[in-house]
Amino acid sequence: MFAKKTIKIFCIGRNKTGTSSLELALKDLGYKMGNQAKAEILIKDYAKSNWKPIIDFCKTADAFQDVPFSSPYTWLILHEHYPESKFILTTRDAEKWYQSITSFHTKLFSKNSNPPTSEDLKNATYRYKGYIWDENRAVWNTPENELYNKKLLIDQYELHNKVVRNFFRNKSNFLDIDISEADSYNKLCGFLNKKPLYSEFPHINKTSDIK
Repeated sequence: MFAKKTIKIFCIGRNKTGTSSLELALKDLGYKMGNQAKAEILIKDYAKSNWKPIIDFCKTADAFQDVPFSSPYTWLILHEHYPESKFILTTRDAEKWYQSITSFHTKLFSKNSNPPTSEDLKNATYRYKGYIWDENRAVWNTPENELYNKKLLIDQYELHNKVVRNFFRNKSNFLDIDISEADSYNKLCGFLNKKPLYSEFPHINKTSDIK
């Protein structure tokens, strides 16, 4: 049974596009955010296109961000079940996005200064041992010997943004923002019919590694 009258907020921008800063902004505006640690474990269901656990998880809070909500086409299932909800696509320059996600993963999961290998991801202990590998296979599925192939990752990133924008074109329940832009916070508050608390976005990490 679809929850057509239930309004949620789904942050559907890919990781490293300001999603953590968006989460902070939403919390400050009074929204209960979904538990990210529990949500990320749902990647196993996402990989099997088992949507029921993800839809059920949406009952636990007001707003949701990052995996599996930022993963390709989850937003389409969410829209089917929560069509009157609000969808926020966060984006940034593709080159900066690629450098950010690559350096972030290198710092966390690599044994050296090079991007992580398949063995690095399989042995990483984030959430559980091998979680990052499972996520990589489910979401990106780049060649095992070129996990961080720049062209492939940027192509997938840009395709996600293009498909989302095409689907939500002219829909009033969709917001497309780059949180590095000066007026992005006011756009967010206007979209949510909330009074702004700040003059600009409350960034968690205001660096090239924007979350």
